[in-house]
Amino acid sequence: MSECRQSVKKPVDCTDLYKSGQTVSKTYSIYPCEFLSAVESVQERIWEKKPVDCTDLYKSGQTVSKTYSIYPAGNAPIWVYCEMISNRKIPYKGGWTVIQRRMDGSVNFYRPWNQYKRGFGNVEGEYWLGLENIYQLTRNNKYMLRVDLEDFGGNKVFALYSSFSVGPEADEYKLKVSGFTDGGAGDSLSGHNGYKFSTFDKDQDVYENNCAKLYLGGFWYSACHNTNPNGIYLWGEDGTHYAIGNVWSSWKGYAVGMKSISMKIKRVP
Repeated sequence: MSECRQSVKKPVDCTDLYKSGQTVSKTYSIYPCEFLSAVESVQERIWEKKPVDCTDLYKSGQTVSKTYSIYPAGNAPIWVYCEMISNRKIPYKGGWTVIQRRMDGSVNFYRPWNQYKRGFGNVEGEYWLGLENIYQLTRNNKYMLRVDLEDFGGNKVFALYSSFSVGPEADEYKLKVSGFTDGGAGDSLSGHNGYKFSTFDKDQDVYENNCAKLYLGGFWYSACHNTNPNGIYLWGEDGTHYAIGNVWSSWKGYAVGMKSISMKIKRVP
């Protein structure tokens, strides 16, 4: 018992209470060592359960949209922006993990393979979470994908996909996406399903030329694209160079860049 008293600050029995200055006879709370050990064991199990994604954080009571650390691959944390409150027009509540975001053109997205693999940018602003991180997130759980779009006129639309995942690096981070629901944006992503990720220094599309070089981005290009979220940030409409911007063709065609475009995923049962 003396070892217990030395290891904890809470009263083990009434003697501890008396020594601490309690002189009134009444009921008190005490903490026997066996009970404390049980409590500590429960606390350790709670602390060991780290959030895998923003869905875990939302379920734990986090309701503020901001940056958080998550643990998609064990004990190594990564920082992401979590969207916890959705517009009423958009189905499903909070807990969205943002994997890509463009909003002001402050970050260069014309990057080599290794940077797209690791991720880059600023989670407070524009960023790409990283192909390996996205793979780790989607490898063991089911996710839906939402793409939010806004033009320079303030019009907002979205596209929702009930199933989204990215394969391992050995499979060149191949995209799997399906189950489209229209939120006004139209479907510009389903045509990229089943394709490998490509960058200017790693051409894996099915076109005779390098789509990433032609359209100045990194994406799951086919031959070549219906959308180019990681293309050049265009300030509205600019048809000078065909389809190089951060466009979503089923909504605004190939010459109109988005003021903002973000891709976010949410775990589903």
